[in-house]
Amino acid sequence: MPVRSIVTYGRLIKFSHTVFALPFALSALLLAHRELPVGWMTLVWIVVAMAGARSAAMGFNRLVDYDIDLRNPRTASRPLTSGEIDKRSVLALILASSAVFIMAAAMLGKLCLILSVPVLGILFLYSYTKRFTSLCHLVLGFGIGLAPLGTWVAATGAIDLRILLLSGALMTYIAGFDILYACQDVDFDQAENLFSLPSRWGIPAALGVSALLHVMTAGLLLLTYFAFSLGTVYLFSLLVITALLAWEHVLVRPGRMDKINIAFFHVNSVISVLLLAAVWMDLWIMG
Repeated sequence: MPVRSIVTYGRLIKFSHTVFALPFALSALLLAHRELPVGWMTLVWIVVAMAGARSAAMGFNRLVDYDIDLRNPRTASRPLTSGEIDKRSVLALILASSAVFIMAAAMLGKLCLILSVPVLGILFLYSYTKRFTSLCHLVLGFGIGLAPLGTWVAATGAIDLRILLLSGALMTYIAGFDILYACQDVDFDQAENLFSLPSRWGIPAALGVSALLHVMTAGLLLLTYFAFSLGTVYLFSLLVITALLAWEHVLVRPGRMDKINIAFFHVNSVISVLLLAAVWMDLWIMG
């Protein structure tokens, strides 16, 4: 495949956004490794599974939202709506990515294989939710928030309730900044009768819900600290993460929507990577 095509497909599925969820999954893997040593092939299949699931979900979202994205000036230039990629190619991407995800899940164990289809179903469901509920942001958060739990199951073959804290942190983190991101499309969503939280409740109320979700994120990450007996590096990093989450809500406020991309792409990327670095350093220092 030519480099240009790879770049185009990367833009289609927003490959750069992988940095939001993958560090949470890898943090779960490190925590699982402390309980039960994890081999390199397990790491490889987990990354493959995440790439497959995310590519399938994003491709499905682009296909389902084609008509909406075509009418929205902000999204009309995306690869599918601009004609750089056709619908048949996107459908092929969805099918291939789904197959890769299910195959990787099978390589990670029977339980992962059994759960793979329901997980895809949840990820695909999100694309329809904004047509009928303002909870669409929470559905997105829930689907992506399964990553740490799925990683733990893949690494240990079992479910540990403690890892739900990290999954909950990812869920509220994603849902919170998805609400911020949706503030860009308030007028369009209202005109199209879409149910994003900002379009239904107004921007001030939506920003309040987003802030509450991010308070929950910080709280759940703190509970993760206690649940896994983490150390000083993690705790200090959590203070920085909390400050960054607060800064997002200073950047994005009523009448100041021009900083959304800075909050969405840059601040959130730092938060996710910092979390992974904190878990790794803590476990390395503690031996």
